[in-house]
Amino acid sequence: LPKPTCARSVPQLTQLLSMAAEKVTSLGKDWHRPCLRCEKCNKTLTSGGHAEHDGKPYCNHPCYAALFGPKGFGRGGAESHTFK
Repeated sequence: LPKPTCARSVPQLTQLLSMAAEKVTSLGKDWHRPCLRCEKCNKTLTSGGHAEHDGKPYCNHPCYAALFGPKGFGRGGAESHTFK
């Protein structure tokens, strides 16, 4: 079986390939399942179950909402999450 190419450059790619050889497609690219992670918190994401900003995947809450959503109290539901 051909191994999927991945949009994320990972040093331990052979280790990840042995963990999960299945490919997921998201953001118009192919990923190894463990490689599709939030750019901010590193949480593993599902294909189609996340947000995108500048071609990078983010979990919807709290990361995308806190980083790119509306600002101010009572806006966007991520008031308690701030990132520096």
